[in-house]
Amino acid sequence: MTDNPRRTVSITRVADKQYIATNKRGGVITFGEGRDSEFTPVELLLTAIGGCSAIDVDTLTTRRSEPESFSVEVSGDKIRDAESGNRMERLEVVFKVTFPEGERGDEARKILPDALAKSHDRLCTVSRTVELESPVAIRNEE
Repeated sequence: MTDNPRRTVSITRVADKQYIATNKRGGVITFGEGRDSEFTPVELLLTAIGGCSAIDVDTLTTRRSEPESFSVEVSGDKIRDAESGNRMERLEVVFKVTFPEGERGDEARKILPDALAKSHDRLCTVSRTVELESPVAIRNEE
Protein backbone atom coordinates (compact mmCIF):
# COMPACT_ATOMS: atom_id res chain seq x y z
CA MET A 1 0.00 0.00 0.00
CA THR A 2 1.01 3.59 -0.47
CA ASP A 3 1.88 6.13 2.22
CA ASN A 4 -1.27 8.06 1.29
CA PRO A 5 -3.73 7.57 4.17
CA ARG A 6 -6.83 7.87 1.96
CA ARG A 7 -8.56 4.56 1.12
CA THR A 8 -11.28 4.30 -1.53
CA VAL A 9 -13.55 1.68 -3.05
CA SER A 10 -16.03 2.24 -5.86
CA ILE A 11 -19.46 0.59 -5.76
CA THR A 12 -21.49 0.03 -8.92
CA ARG A 13 -25.07 -1.24 -9.11
CA VAL A 14 -25.23 -4.21 -11.50
CA ALA A 15 -28.82 -5.38 -10.88
CA ASP A 16 -31.69 -4.89 -8.46
CA LYS A 17 -30.04 -4.75 -5.01
CA GLN A 18 -26.81 -6.28 -6.34
CA TYR A 19 -23.51 -4.40 -6.46
CA ILE A 20 -19.83 -4.72 -7.25
CA ALA A 21 -17.18 -3.07 -5.09
CA THR A 22 -13.85 -2.41 -6.79
CA ASN A 23 -10.63 -1.31 -5.12
CA LYS A 24 -7.80 0.72 -6.65
CA ARG A 25 -5.81 -2.49 -7.35
CA GLY A 26 -8.63 -4.02 -9.41
CA GLY A 27 -9.96 -6.38 -6.75
CA VAL A 28 -13.70 -7.05 -6.95
CA ILE A 29 -16.32 -8.19 -4.44
CA THR A 30 -19.97 -8.72 -5.31
CA PHE A 31 -22.57 -8.10 -2.63
CA GLY A 32 -26.24 -7.46 -2.17
CA GLU A 33 -29.18 -8.00 0.13
CA GLY A 34 -28.44 -11.72 0.55
CA ARG A 35 -30.92 -13.18 -1.93
CA ASP A 36 -28.33 -15.57 -3.29
CA SER A 37 -24.87 -16.49 -2.05
CA GLU A 38 -23.54 -12.93 -2.20
CA PHE A 39 -22.45 -11.29 1.02
CA THR A 40 -24.65 -8.65 2.64
CA PRO A 41 -23.11 -5.36 3.84
CA VAL A 42 -23.38 -6.60 7.45
CA GLU A 43 -21.52 -9.79 6.53
CA LEU A 44 -18.86 -7.66 4.85
CA LEU A 45 -18.54 -5.63 8.07
CA LEU A 46 -18.07 -8.84 10.07
CA THR A 47 -15.57 -10.04 7.46
CA ALA A 48 -13.66 -6.76 7.68
CA ILE A 49 -13.48 -6.90 11.47
CA GLY A 50 -12.32 -10.53 11.55
CA GLY A 51 -10.12 -10.23 8.50
CA CYS A 52 -8.26 -7.23 9.86
CA SER A 53 -7.46 -9.00 13.12
CA ALA A 54 -6.63 -12.23 11.28
CA ILE A 55 -3.97 -10.43 9.26
CA ASP A 56 -2.51 -8.87 12.42
CA VAL A 57 -2.42 -12.15 14.33
CA ASP A 58 -1.10 -14.08 11.32
CA THR A 59 1.70 -11.58 10.81
CA LEU A 60 2.78 -11.66 14.45
CA THR A 61 2.55 -15.41 15.05
CA THR A 62 3.96 -16.74 11.77
CA ARG A 63 7.25 -15.04 12.56
CA ARG A 64 7.61 -17.94 14.99
CA SER A 65 5.74 -20.79 13.29
CA GLU A 66 3.29 -21.59 10.50
CA PRO A 67 -0.05 -22.61 12.00
CA GLU A 68 -1.46 -26.09 11.51
CA SER A 69 -4.93 -24.53 11.43
CA PHE A 70 -6.13 -20.94 11.49
CA SER A 71 -9.78 -19.91 11.44
CA VAL A 72 -11.77 -16.97 12.73
CA GLU A 73 -15.49 -16.84 13.55
CA VAL A 74 -17.06 -13.39 13.72
CA SER A 75 -20.59 -12.86 14.99
CA GLY A 76 -22.93 -10.24 16.32
CA ASP A 77 -26.60 -9.42 16.76
CA LYS A 78 -28.36 -7.26 14.19
CA ILE A 79 -30.64 -4.89 16.07
CA ARG A 80 -33.58 -3.18 14.39
CA ASP A 81 -34.44 -0.15 16.51
CA ALA A 82 -36.93 2.47 15.30
CA GLU A 83 -35.77 4.93 17.95
CA SER A 84 -31.98 4.86 17.59
CA GLY A 85 -31.56 3.10 14.24
CA ASN A 86 -30.35 -0.29 13.05
CA ARG A 87 -26.96 -1.47 14.26
CA MET A 88 -24.87 -4.44 15.31
CA GLU A 89 -24.33 -5.32 18.96
CA ARG A 90 -22.42 -7.99 20.87
CA LEU A 91 -19.73 -8.25 18.22
CA GLU A 92 -17.32 -11.10 18.90
CA VAL A 93 -14.23 -12.40 17.13
CA VAL A 94 -13.16 -15.94 18.05
CA PHE A 95 -9.83 -17.32 16.84
CA LYS A 96 -9.18 -21.05 16.51
CA VAL A 97 -5.46 -21.36 15.89
CA THR A 98 -3.19 -24.34 16.43
CA PHE A 99 0.55 -24.60 15.97
CA PRO A 100 2.74 -27.67 15.55
CA GLU A 101 4.51 -29.30 18.47
CA GLY A 102 8.04 -28.16 19.11
CA GLU A 103 9.97 -25.07 20.08
CA ARG A 104 8.75 -22.82 17.25
CA GLY A 105 5.12 -23.86 17.81
CA ASP A 106 5.56 -23.22 21.55
CA GLU A 107 6.87 -19.71 20.78
CA ALA A 108 3.88 -18.97 18.55
CA ARG A 109 1.41 -20.30 21.16
CA LYS A 110 3.10 -18.18 23.82
CA ILE A 111 2.69 -14.90 21.91
CA LEU A 112 -0.83 -15.63 20.60
CA PRO A 113 -2.67 -13.94 23.51
CA ASP A 114 -0.47 -10.85 23.13
CA ALA A 115 -1.04 -10.80 19.35
CA LEU A 116 -4.82 -10.93 19.91
CA ALA A 117 -4.61 -8.08 22.44
CA LYS A 118 -2.39 -5.94 20.20
CA SER A 119 -4.77 -6.40 17.28
CA HIS A 120 -7.80 -5.47 19.39
CA ASP A 121 -6.23 -2.60 21.32
CA ARG A 122 -4.11 -0.94 18.65
CA LEU A 123 -3.47 -2.57 15.27
CA CYS A 124 -6.82 -3.46 13.67
CA THR A 125 -8.05 -0.32 11.94
CA VAL A 126 -11.51 -1.78 11.33
CA SER A 127 -12.42 -2.82 14.87
CA ARG A 128 -10.75 0.28 16.33
CA THR A 129 -12.92 2.44 14.03
CA VAL A 130 -16.09 0.59 15.07
CA GLU A 131 -15.26 0.86 18.76
CA LEU A 132 -14.33 4.54 18.56
CA GLU A 133 -17.56 5.31 16.67
CA SER A 134 -16.11 7.21 13.73
CA PRO A 135 -18.71 9.53 12.13
CA VAL A 136 -19.79 8.69 8.58
CA ALA A 137 -20.73 11.52 6.20
CA ILE A 138 -23.23 10.61 3.45
CA ARG A 139 -23.99 13.02 0.61
CA ASN A 140 -25.19 13.07 -2.98
CA GLU A 141 -22.99 14.47 -5.73
CA GLU A 142 -24.43 14.97 -9.18
